[in-house]
Amino acid sequence: MLSEPRSGRLAAWGNALLAGLVSPDDAVLAIVGEDAVHRVEGLPGEAAPVGLTLALGRLRAVGVKGLRVALPAPGHPLGLSGPPEFNARALEAEEAVVCHGAAFGLVPEVYEAGPSGDVHVEVVWHCLPVREAPPADVPSLGEAERELAEALRDATAVLSRLDVAASGPVAEAAIDAYRARAEREREVLAPGYPPRAVRVLELAQRVGLLISLAYENGHGGAVSASEMGARREALRPVERTARRAQVAAYNAYVEELERGAR
Repeated sequence: MLSEPRSGRLAAWGNALLAGLVSPDDAVLAIVGEDAVHRVEGLPGEAAPVGLTLALGRLRAVGVKGLRVALPAPGHPLGLSGPPEFNARALEAEEAVVCHGAAFGLVPEVYEAGPSGDVHVEVVWHCLPVREAPPADVPSLGEAERELAEALRDATAVLSRLDVAASGPVAEAAIDAYRARAEREREVLAPGYPPRAVRVLELAQRVGLLISLAYENGHGGAVSASEMGARREALRPVERTARRAQVAAYNAYVEELERGAR
């Protein structure tokens, strides 16, 4: 969870574009990020893959009003609504974008291309039919914020008890450095999102970073297999909470659209 998911960038900046808050060029630049190129395959009316600018325009033309994120994991179809074929592709990619207003979803497939020493990343988004139904297990922003505050306390307590290096000042310094770098390099969310969504996403990223540091910075006092297993078990629900909060933050734009339509 150290890096922003590609589905998050596509949904956030795609929503800003659909709302008329950013230009197509700015949206595509933000979505592509450090990748070389993104294309979309399987769009209605298109026989071959097309670029993001054309793809987003085509989705708008077929009725798409907003974009949601799904971040599924084994046993947890977070943000998905079916059918099974789409869910399976999304689970394999560990992420997807689900359209609001038209029954389509987008799943990324990532390729590395180029000679050794000059490798670049290309992404093909596969456009597939989805079931129009509420997404699985996505909390409200308020619920996500409360759950995250508890998760952050739980993660810190667990890591301290297990004597994991990520629970101390080294972790705090790494988190502060990460947040400072993130603030320099990008906006947390695209224009058009409510401040609470930004706050929830920032906290979810902080919890995710804490978990990543726990796995990357050695075993601390957890030297036995049973102790290492206990750490994984203790952190699994915290990681799940952070993923749920990420999805809630990215999906806040569509949630506001739906409230306005009632």
